[in-house]
Amino acid sequence: MIGGFFLISKALGLEGNPYLRFLNLIFVLIGIRQAVKTNVEVNNVTGYAKNAGVAFGTSIIGVLLSTLGVLIYIEFIDPEFLSTMNNSFLIGGDVSIFELLFTLVIEGIASSVVGSLIVMQFYKNHGKSEI
Repeated sequence: MIGGFFLISKALGLEGNPYLRFLNLIFVLIGIRQAVKTNVEVNNVTGYAKNAGVAFGTSIIGVLLSTLGVLIYIEFIDPEFLSTMNNSFLIGGDVSIFELLFTLVIEGIASSVVGSLIVMQFYKNHGKSEI
């Protein structure tokens, strides 16, 4: 879903818009919510700690896969995207691809923690049928 969003952004010529990258958080929240919802409905797991682990684990896997996708995209599809990222206010500077990937992993982990806490607070305050 995230990859499709960024391919559409590129097709529309909006890949340089750093504000569109903030929409990534919406995809993260949807993915975390779906993982917790599935864990509750299919596996009948209602414990807060276990579902928090599922939420965090799911988002970390997403971060790693997204970072791998960025690596593949820069290496094989659009090497100029690295300079686009270097010119954005989010990165700011002349970084190597490995520094960029490290930055994306750290930012992704931070958003994963925040996203997991947001979803789990919603889950904690609502009944099983409302998830």
